[in-house]
Amino acid sequence: MSSKAGKLLILSLSPLRSDPRVLKQINLFRDKYDVVTCGFGAAPDGVKDHVELATGLPSWPRDPKGLLKRRYRQVYWNIAAVAEANRLLRGRRFDAVLANDANTLPLALSLDSTHGVHADLHEFAPKEHFNKPAWRLLVAPYVRWVCRTFLPQAKSVTTVSDGIARQYGHDFGVEAAVVTNAAPYADLAPRPTSRPIRLIYSSAGQRYRRIEDIISAMDGAPEGLELDLIVMPNEPAYVEELRRQAEPLANVRFREPVPYSELVRTISEYDVSISVIPPTNFNLANALPNKFFEAVQARTALIIGPSPAMQDLLERHGLGAVTADFSAAALRKVLLGLAPEQVDQWKKNAHQAAEELSSEYQNRGWERAVDALFDGDRRESR
Repeated sequence: MSSKAGKLLILSLSPLRSDPRVLKQINLFRDKYDVVTCGFGAAPDGVKDHVELATGLPSWPRDPKGLLKRRYRQVYWNIAAVAEANRLLRGRRFDAVLANDANTLPLALSLDSTHGVHADLHEFAPKEHFNKPAWRLLVAPYVRWVCRTFLPQAKSVTTVSDGIARQYGHDFGVEAAVVTNAAPYADLAPRPTSRPIRLIYSSAGQRYRRIEDIISAMDGAPEGLELDLIVMPNEPAYVEELRRQAEPLANVRFREPVPYSELVRTISEYDVSISVIPPTNFNLANALPNKFFEAVQARTALIIGPSPAMQDLLERHGLGAVTADFSAAALRKVLLGLAPEQVDQWKKNAHQAAEELSSEYQNRGWERAVDALFDGDRRESR
């Protein structure tokens, strides 16, 4: 018999072994609870059991007629990944469920769970792809139905930034705590700034991120700057466009993506991390992304755009510079003023802030929420 506090299902319709936020949840809880995971691909390390979903199963609706007729309950249970997870999980009993993202909520709440469900929302779901007209017309009303109907049934809720938490409260009346996308604490020390100053930009390769502006900013930048890009091939044709754009620039190079476990150490080879994220949708406007925290753990300086959540933390801890806007020209202006001595100071400030901005510190929000599921029921039984 297990000596752990109970059986916790961590449910996410994502590839778990490469999902940084879910991996942090697993690492946080696997020593305290018997963690069972359900998601795409093979079992993550250290879990008690795993329910594997076939990679490639759609996790969002593919039923425009059902969406148009607002047959939302039928639409949800016919989503391929939901139907498969439901088939594999039905009849199993859990002490509690940690449900990741809105698309797992109805399934999580339908399961046999003694203490209930904690919902962790990685974005503001109703506006996730609001820049796409078809999504706005068909999918957004469905997602609002999911949130309106099921989110209040969760025992507790967390999300990734204050702005997104406020929006969930305003629209759906739920109080969401904030657990940032902080990276695990890395036992590193700042390196003296090199000459030339080495810049790094790491990102998913998606057109709406306007990575071409990062490359354009290097056209006319001082000779004492070099930029490397690590871009995931989410949209291969777009990534190829970026590579062609960079070809004439001697100070810009692409390097191959590295496993998440190696990313912070890779970034630590550089002096400055660029995290300029154009607010092309609501979630990006309120972004407090992984890359911000990875830069802190890597003990690099940061250059960001005027994104409120990032700017607040950066200025509070003195971590780097903020561009005037999200354009290539604004980034180039900051690059023109970079001095090694200033970069060294920003790195020292990152070192001082690294513990507070680590996942070990930030993830206490999940720990409090999940522990409260168990503790609350124990208190009620006394």
